[in-house]
Amino acid sequence: MKTSRRDFLKAAGLGITALSLPHPVNGIKKFQPANLGRVTNESTSVYSQPSDKSAILFQRYRDDILHIYNSVESEDGPGYNPVWHRVWGGYVHSAFVQNVRNLLNPIRKEFPSSGQLMELSVPFSQSYRIRQNGRWESFYRLYYSSTHWVFETLEGPDGEPWYRVDNSLLTLSYYVRATHMRKVEPEELSPIHPDVDPKAKKIMISIGPQSLRALEYDQIVKDFYVSTGLPSRLNAPGIIPTDTPKGSHKIEHKRPSVHMGEGTLRYDAEAYELPGVPWVSYFEKTTGVAIHGTYWHNNFGVTMSHGCINMRSEDAKWIYRWCNSSSLDGSGANFQTPVTVY
Repeated sequence: MKTSRRDFLKAAGLGITALSLPHPVNGIKKFQPANLGRVTNESTSVYSQPSDKSAILFQRYRDDILHIYNSVESEDGPGYNPVWHRVWGGYVHSAFVQNVRNLLNPIRKEFPSSGQLMELSVPFSQSYRIRQNGRWESFYRLYYSSTHWVFETLEGPDGEPWYRVDNSLLTLSYYVRATHMRKVEPEELSPIHPDVDPKAKKIMISIGPQSLRALEYDQIVKDFYVSTGLPSRLNAPGIIPTDTPKGSHKIEHKRPSVHMGEGTLRYDAEAYELPGVPWVSYFEKTTGVAIHGTYWHNNFGVTMSHGCINMRSEDAKWIYRWCNSSSLDGSGANFQTPVTVY
């Protein structure tokens, strides 16, 4: 059955609802966060106070868009991430709320033959693929800060411009509403601190405090909370461990956009398919462990990954631009930044 115009627009829209304010809490440190947050987990609880000791009032669910009025650092923690968001009706912990924006963009008509790197600039966007019979079928849902290679503009079934995204892992194409994607400008890819001797740069990742430090001449220039690999439960032959491998490594190569997962065509919320993982810096050859941006959680400071180093997308982008690899992929130096995991 062909997708109707009404159903198509409903699936592709963002449905952000205006919400009213709860009562503020006195005596807690406040700061101004992003205005919008997207729930990344199956569900998250809304509490009466910024504390998991307070009453749970109701639930918000995956891909609900929350208006965030301010954020607080709660004395009740948790210690690794004490940030809570004040939303309609109460407070949510920030662990599974991605800070997002809702920015629409001008339409691009022409693209290099190698494709144009673009970033999703809305909380989420429903992609579609075109079947052999010409029917547009719902496919992956793409998320804010994910990056994708765009090759073409065409008219969608709603009469509006859509971009063709080519997925190298699956060797197929799908389509995204054009206004939801922004061009990644050349200056965003320029190296950071190119005047520093590449051999003076190194990355230190500490499993205990879940931190990543970037050093120049043994001085810390950046310090980030991260999420490393979950402790492995099985050490059987053929089973890839989920621990982040300790020891001495080096940045092998870098890619600005990677589809991570099992490489299936499943696009339900529970499938392990992560299209458009941004700012990937590989540092372990055997299992492809990398430092990369993360749009599926905000729970940094605790183990979360299958071995990789999860970072906020903007932080992973800084590392991507700052570190050097041997692939001469814009880093400007044929030197591999050392990575020590301990």
